[in-house]
Amino acid sequence: MEKTRRLGMLLMFIFLVLASVVASKGEDDFSYCESMVRKWAESSAGNRIKADKLTLKDFLFFLHVPRTGGRTYYSCFLKKLYDNTDECPRSYDKLRFDPRETNCRLLATHDDYSLMSKLPKDKTSMITILRNPIDRVFSTYEFSVEVAARFLVHPNLTSATQMTKKMKSRSRGVSTLDIWPWKYLVPWMREDLFARRDARKHTEVRSIKGKQNPYDMHELVMPLHTFVDDPMAHEIIHNGATFQLAGLTNNSFLAEAPKIRHCVRRHPNLGHYVLEVAKGRLDHMLYIGLTEDHKESATIFANMVGSQVLSQSEALSSLGEEETSNKTGKKF
Repeated sequence: MEKTRRLGMLLMFIFLVLASVVASKGEDDFSYCESMVRKWAESSAGNRIKADKLTLKDFLFFLHVPRTGGRTYYSCFLKKLYDNTDECPRSYDKLRFDPRETNCRLLATHDDYSLMSKLPKDKTSMITILRNPIDRVFSTYEFSVEVAARFLVHPNLTSATQMTKKMKSRSRGVSTLDIWPWKYLVPWMREDLFARRDARKHTEVRSIKGKQNPYDMHELVMPLHTFVDDPMAHEIIHNGATFQLAGLTNNSFLAEAPKIRHCVRRHPNLGHYVLEVAKGRLDHMLYIGLTEDHKESATIFANMVGSQVLSQSEALSSLGEEETSNKTGKKF
């Protein structure tokens, strides 16, 4: 009986010691994370683009948040403000050009704010478009399904994957599968679609006629609630626009971005640092459009910078003519 009592006391002691160690480690982990995130936030506060009284600078960086209508905004509006020669090479995944060597003035990309480390900050203006986050999640889900479903013409996933590799090796253009975040979301959804199609071959599928909820067709496609709850969505979609503005996506140029994201996921209350950085960067942007008011957003921005774009273009044109004249007018 005495031995049993002593053993019980020993086990209780061990339990308390282990609990203390775990608690200590948890506290140490939080302290480490808080220190790192706060240090990043403080350094980011002094690393913003400053909007100089709504003056358009030499270089315009359009930070394209996915599923905000940015492609339409860029193709039908921004490109019309600039000449074709002013457009920078495509950069929808990783920076594909050196801004110090490339003669361009307009860049649109899904790369996050960390791209500013590659650009001439004192000569760069930034704009973006924001959208209701719930609508953006729905749109992200729908687009992922749409693009992934195109591969169902193949007999199996292996065939689809091999064909994709062949096409990418032959093409010089930018594929959807090269672009963040679709390079992660589309293959994930594609694999799920093929798995569900294969499962239907071996099980009796009830008729889907009369079903009212297109976001819960689990026999055919990953349901929306499964999509949203998956770690992949938590990594890329949840608070995606905020992390993109903060420069902390899993496509970031910032070396410590993975550690900061990990800390914020582990300790959600540290997210307020990320939010404040993102809000601060919005405050310092030249202009912010809204997907829900596309036409009005474009009109306001055009009225604000249209004359400046024309003035810059005329100045560059005059400079080019002067340089040509100096080269051809030399006397010997």
